[in-house]
Amino acid sequence: MKIIATTALLAALATTPAPANQVTAIVDAQRGTMVTVQGTVERITDEDEFRLADATGSIRIYVGPNWVPANVGEEVTVNGFVDDDLGPREIYARTLTRADGAEITFDRRYE
Repeated sequence: MKIIATTALLAALATTPAPANQVTAIVDAQRGTMVTVQGTVERITDEDEFRLADATGSIRIYVGPNWVPANVGEEVTVNGFVDDDLGPREIYARTLTRADGAEITFDRRYE
């Protein structure tokens, strides 16, 4: 009985997404979840979009109908929702925190 309970607990923990305030590696960002990722702005692809890279990969970050508030090469932390569409993974940013601790909240954002 203990083995079944332990197995069930381990299975639940293995499939539970990380809390939104815990940094998740980009490669582990699961579709349909809130995540916090940290990395370097790799390139700005549009006025409202950029690619964020960490040691595990890169992902597109969409900041809504807002300008990208970071520069290429800057270290940032992004909290947002990983798109659950079939296309390439993308995070719809809710906040962006710069290396100096300044936090930008995207009031006008994709929901």
